[in-house]
Amino acid sequence: MQDEVFGAVARALEEGAPVALMTVVAAEGSTPRGAGAKMLVYGDGRTVGTIGGGTCEHDAAGRAREAIRLQQPVLVKYDLTGEAAGDCGAVCGGRMEVFIEPVVPAPRLYVVGAGHIGQHLARLSREIGFAVHVVDDREEFANAGRFPGAAEIGVGDIPAWLAQAAVPPGSYAVIVTRGHRHDLDALRVLIRRDLAYVGVIGSRAKVKSLFDTLRAEGVGPERLAEVHAPIGFDIGAVTPAEIAVSIAAELVAARRGRLEAPHVAGATMRAGR
Repeated sequence: MQDEVFGAVARALEEGAPVALMTVVAAEGSTPRGAGAKMLVYGDGRTVGTIGGGTCEHDAAGRAREAIRLQQPVLVKYDLTGEAAGDCGAVCGGRMEVFIEPVVPAPRLYVVGAGHIGQHLARLSREIGFAVHVVDDREEFANAGRFPGAAEIGVGDIPAWLAQAAVPPGSYAVIVTRGHRHDLDALRVLIRRDLAYVGVIGSRAKVKSLFDTLRAEGVGPERLAEVHAPIGFDIGAVTPAEIAVSIAAELVAARRGRLEAPHVAGATMRAGR
């Protein structure tokens, strides 16, 4: 049973699926399972393993999903003696404590465009905890020498690569290609994905042009409203490295729930792709 749970944890990390691991850390008297029993809960309610069944397990599973949402561990105590046992639907005559620990994989960041800004952004993003995936249609730019430590480097037609990529819900995407057409092609694909963040670099005039084109193609206002463009906090960034810093800061704000809504950045960012 334990091997099954640990195997499921490993698969969840590979797939980028957030889960919570529940462990019975203390058991006194008669309890359904002893200390060390483990169970895995997915964000969608699926489970692997058991900590004893019954409504106590059901309650713990609900708390596990909340722990995933909040990304905070919690210790839950259950009293299975006397009248208190009625809360759990069983009279076992013991007490147990369950530690619920969210296991949240590093969020995936798709850097679309392997130019100078993309290279600096990938390095910064790895250091702040993102699993970086890079895509470009130029092998001389998108390679392991320029992107050491990237989880994935894709070379090929950008929209085709993005369309077939298994991008988990809740991923992040930054579009920093070398030109308007490539940005538009990438955004056409990504705007239809369930992402935590999608942003596009460029001037306000360019962003307006992109949005006008997508509106004409039938993209709804609710989807367009989710796009951050132009990206990056207004810190007066000029060089590719500085622009990457401004974008990385925005990604941190989005990840930590400090980015209220898509915004129009103060700076015009065009240089050094």
